[in-house]
Amino acid sequence: MLNALKLFFLFVCATVFHWAFAGLFARVGLSVNVILIFVTAFCALFKLPFAYSAAFICGLFLDFFSTKLFGGNAFTFTVCACIICNIAPRFDFAEPFPQMVAVFVLTWLAALLNTLLVFVFASASAWPGLLSTLGGSVVDALFAPAVFWLVKRVLGTGSIARQV
Repeated sequence: MLNALKLFFLFVCATVFHWAFAGLFARVGLSVNVILIFVTAFCALFKLPFAYSAAFICGLFLDFFSTKLFGGNAFTFTVCACIICNIAPRFDFAEPFPQMVAVFVLTWLAALLNTLLVFVFASASAWPGLLSTLGGSVVDALFAPAVFWLVKRVLGTGSIARQV
């Protein structure tokens, strides 16, 4: 029960940070995705069922407040979860550099996959732009060590944590 409350606390933190930083950085033309950073940390640090569930729920939550294709973020975050969960045993996510690289690459993948999904299913374009995506990826990568630290600090030794 305590782990569920801690996980809910992290979800609330992810939501608050996402909306605060997305609004702040949108003023300068950068598309940051703080919830994706949390999803990456969840997938690197949690056992598989919890990681996949957290990724899907976070994506679905973003879909509720999105004006784009409903379900696109849930699908994208689940794909990102599959990638991170499969590479987590081979990478040392305790160090900042792999965290930053994983978040940078996943931010690009999420932007491309979301754009492709909107194009295929809605026949529209939702590409935020090259500089916006590149800048957002860099900002996301810089936030990654702090988010990984927070997730590890709150739930790093819980029963849902991946045994390293």
